[in-house]
Amino acid sequence: MALIGQRGDSVVRVGGRRDRLGVAALWLVAAVPAGLALWTAVRASRFQVLLDYWHVLAKVTADDGTLLPGMVATYHLDQPFVVPSLLFWADAAWFGGDNRVLTVLTVVLLAAVVVLLPAMLPASLGAVRRAALTAGFAFVVFSSHLAELWLQATNGISWVPAVACGVAAIVLAHRGRAWWAWGMAAVACLCFGAGLPVWFAVTLTSAVRRERVWRVATPLLAGLVVVGFWLVTKPSGPQSLATSAVDPDRRLSVFTAVVGGLWSADQPVVAVIAGGVTVAVLVVLACSVLPRPGREAVSGWLGLGAYGLMLAALVALGRTTTVAVAGGNVGLLGRYGLAAALVMCAVVALVAVFRPGLPVRYLAVGVVTVGLVTHAIGGGKQDSARAAYAPLGVAAVALRVEATNALAALQIEPSVIPAARALGDYPFTSDFTLGCGGPELGQRMDVASARPLPGPDSTESSKGVVDTAPVAADSLLSGWAVVDNRPPRCVLVVDGTGTIAGGGVTGLARPDTPQPGWRAVAAPGTTDLTVLVLADGVFYRVDTDNER
Repeated sequence: MALIGQRGDSVVRVGGRRDRLGVAALWLVAAVPAGLALWTAVRASRFQVLLDYWHVLAKVTADDGTLLPGMVATYHLDQPFVVPSLLFWADAAWFGGDNRVLTVLTVVLLAAVVVLLPAMLPASLGAVRRAALTAGFAFVVFSSHLAELWLQATNGISWVPAVACGVAAIVLAHRGRAWWAWGMAAVACLCFGAGLPVWFAVTLTSAVRRERVWRVATPLLAGLVVVGFWLVTKPSGPQSLATSAVDPDRRLSVFTAVVGGLWSADQPVVAVIAGGVTVAVLVVLACSVLPRPGREAVSGWLGLGAYGLMLAALVALGRTTTVAVAGGNVGLLGRYGLAAALVMCAVVALVAVFRPGLPVRYLAVGVVTVGLVTHAIGGGKQDSARAAYAPLGVAAVALRVEATNALAALQIEPSVIPAARALGDYPFTSDFTLGCGGPELGQRMDVASARPLPGPDSTESSKGVVDTAPVAADSLLSGWAVVDNRPPRCVLVVDGTGTIAGGGVTGLARPDTPQPGWRAVAAPGTTDLTVLVLADGVFYRVDTDNER
């Protein structure tokens, strides 16, 4: 069957040395964003800082560390969470709860998405065009907008397995593998709510392919049954912070911000405009190609675009909030950029298939430029994600010393402690450290030998303060400190006997001061506490303003 818009001389045949070099170069370009994401995932935090991980682990694990299969099938955030729950437990049981194991898995799954997408490109496009499009897909799927997915695995493992299985289902449906497509759609639904709409994307793909009626009706009916079952069985009430009002304007704003999120790091108006334009382009392309012969060549891309739009609609329906969020629009949250990436891939592929006569150099330059620009725009979002996660690192010490009040303030389930300890989940491992290169919990120190650090009004290059007063046990302590205009290496909390009772994290960004902040916690029941920071092998005592 003729390719949509194909001309007799438009098919590119790769055989020359120049074409082979071009294909190799484009594949190397495609590997760059994936390599950057993998490098970030490997160097991510050892510790799982987000509350969802600990909440799920507490729910599916008995106090002796054994898995509770019945609890795995329960909802999390009002959505199915079977596969992520199993992955969280397996990571805790087999790898000590190492966040990096799951961040790397997230990158691998996204790489699988990038590898799968070219399988829907017609061979008649030629190897150079296919390689150029693959490079574009890689830059979009591994955009720095999405960095939170491979910085903290709680986000990545919540979203990516469902979306990866959903994409696989669409690709299989595009290639006529109906039963395999339905199987992958079913697995996607066991991962997260992001898998629920894939049934309808598979239905659309099969319908565009002009499959037999039963092959189109089956995934449609399955989708209606799955969504209906979810609506009947999910807990009542809105999700945390989500509005229950109809509020069509705000929901439309969130929907379009999700679709256009790759074009803005923190400006909702830009994202909304870009999202509206993207939806319009996708609709125009779909209306242009559907009446033409050979539309089977774009069936999967139409399904993928529809899937991305349905994900954006789910965010708008379930996560729209009136509470202030970073960027001013919940649709700009980094993890939702995955929906925008799918829509963008569909639009680019439809343009390439619809215009096969477009010169290769124009296509390659255009696609790679779009990928580079969106990737560069997201750099600030990656920095913001790092800054947001850094203060939560204090939870490792809070868990280790069983500071239940501090954990509650961090919204981490204190009841997870017995299960995490039984599993040997970090921080209940032998490699746990306060980061001082020597002093650890329970060791003794000579507090009198610590140098006093001048207060915040000092003009010296070394100064600091404890913001929280009094310095109490089992509570979150905070402040800032600099030594020779540099952040200290670590922070400790020492009790009246000189025993190290706690610690925390340093070098934190603070909105109220340019000075680097710190956060710490001390074990319950400890008294007469003193905060110390370490810099260049020397300990300094940090006092509150009231103690000066």
